[in-house]
Order: sequence, then C-alpha cells, then structure tokens
Amino acid sequence: MNWLLLNSGKRDAAFNMALDEALLENASRLGKPVLRFYGWTEPAATFGYFQKFSEVERATHLRPLIRRPTGGGIVPHDADWTYSFVVPPNHEWYALKAIESYRRVHEWIQSAFAKLKIETELALSCKKSLPGQCFAGHEKFDLLWHGKKTAGAAQRRNKLGLLIQGSIQPPIKMTRADFEKAMREAAQDQFKAGWAEFSPDENLRGRAEILSREKFLRDDFNRKR
Repeated sequence: MNWLLLNSGKRDAAFNMALDEALLENASRLGKPVLRFYGWTEPAATFGYFQKFSEVERATHLRPLIRRPTGGGIVPHDADWTYSFVVPPNHEWYALKAIESYRRVHEWIQSAFAKLKIETELALSCKKSLPGQCFAGHEKFDLLWHGKKTAGAAQRRNKLGLLIQGSIQPPIKMTRADFEKAMREAAQDQFKAGWAEFSPDENLRGRAEILSREKFLRDDFNRKR
C-alpha cells in the first residue's frame, strides 16, 4: 500500500498553509495518503481557523500571524518541526472519528520516537493553559515527554478528504533526518505503508500559489474573526 512522501523544504508561512490546503483539495485525484514534511523561512505563528485574531495578536509576539485551514490554537513556528498528513475520502483514516484520528497520528509519532530510544506517552486528559496557547498545556491524546507536550496537531475533515497538520517540539537533541526516517519506518510497521517520493505537479503548485496570494496572505482572511 503505497503512501506518498513530500519533503517540501522551507517556505513562508502563507505558502505552507496554502500547500496543505491544495493537497486536501487534490486528495481524491492523488488517491493515496500524502505525508509532507516542511519548514519555515522565518519565525511565524499559525492559529486555528476559528480563533479570534485580536486574541491571537495579544498572545504571541511572533509575526506573521497566519490563520490555518485547520482548528486548534496558536502554534509557534520558531523551533518546531512540522508535518501534514492528507488522506482521500475513500481511505480508512477518513472514516475515523476526530478523536481517533488524533490519537492514531500521535501513536504513530510515539512509535517513531521509540525507534530513537525516546520514551513518550499519550496524554489521557486535558491540562488547561493560557487561552489559545497550543504548547503551554495539552489536550487528550497529545504526545508528552516527561509530562510536557512534545507533539500536537489540528484537523480538518470535509468531503474532499482529511487534513492533519502537526507540530513537534523535539524533546532532546536529534537530527530531523533521523526523526523523519523513524516516521517512515513506523508507518511501515503500523500501517503496512510503502513509500513513493512525490513531487507536486504544475496544477497543484499553481493552486497553492493562488491560495497563498488570494487567501492566506490577505488581511481580510486572517482577521475574519
């Protein structure tokens, strides 16, 4: 069962959100799950689709502030590792309840950390934090290291497919290449996934550019609430 692997390198915050949304829009056409690893050309913060912009801009000094296509709280992108996972609507992940897909993706990351001899645990309950601050507390099934949140995610599920956007704060010093390798191997073990390198075609790249320019870079979108 081939899954597609996309390592898109460092891009600006608006394009990162745009490419994830473009992947979701094209999930049925691609027909296979896509795991994307990506980075950031500058410090930034993304925030959940339903959050109020005025509260977000008071809560973090990071700029730019870009509204995500997924839910959740404020995520600082200054030292984290980010990924997205997109599945088409005919895939079995799509049929999961939101809490189960959230748990499954963090069990996957937990298995990847285990391959690197790092012990983590799933949070069994919530720990409240400052409003909207994603990594200050934790939600049920976030991934913890010594009681501190090390991985969280946000989701969007619609008729086009399922998009999970995740952020990892590395708990100890390690290379990102080693972690990404462990993620691929953990998926092979848990989900019988085989990997095929993926490069977006002209249509997908063009759609991401349009979404970046006409949606995620626009003040009226980011300040819509």
